[in-house]
Amino acid sequence: MDPIKIKHLAIIRQCKNHNAKAQMQLYDLYCDAMFVVAKRYVRDRQDAEDVMQDAFIKVFKSLDSYQEEVSIGAWIKRIVINQSIDYLKKRKLEIVRLDEHQNSIPLVDDNWNVAPEISKENIMESMLKLKEKYKVILSLYLFEGYDHKEISKILSITELTSRSQLHRGKKQLKQLLKPYLYAK
Repeated sequence: MDPIKIKHLAIIRQCKNHNAKAQMQLYDLYCDAMFVVAKRYVRDRQDAEDVMQDAFIKVFKSLDSYQEEVSIGAWIKRIVINQSIDYLKKRKLEIVRLDEHQNSIPLVDDNWNVAPEISKENIMESMLKLKEKYKVILSLYLFEGYDHKEISKILSITELTSRSQLHRGKKQLKQLLKPYLYAK
């Protein structure tokens, strides 16, 4: 077995025994990456830090339920994503329901590609300008790899709403990315 994985498993076992030093080690291993995840959903840096802190509290409280079916990093990431979405829901994030729109909803093209001259930083910067409802669904779909069924469960919306929100978000994001195609 990989020595790093053995070390991580030892830290996890100690965390399950409420060892504060091991909890700090686990936190240090994943805090930077989990802050990036929280920041994808929560615009304000301080709010993202708070979301991440709350997520780690949940991690330590529910660590006994971790069964090593996935990596500890993936398990923590899922908690951070859920905590970020809960935060947005508390802020009364309004997701437009499909039945509130009278327009027909075009099918989403899942083969959406971005021009190679547009950097990930340009995409992330542009995504910050989107409405929360679009940013959340785009992040879940494009960055986290969730499908519409999973997104609909996480956000308590229909799959059709997820598809339409994704379509609208991609459309707006494409508009925001156009200046990067012409800048040198």
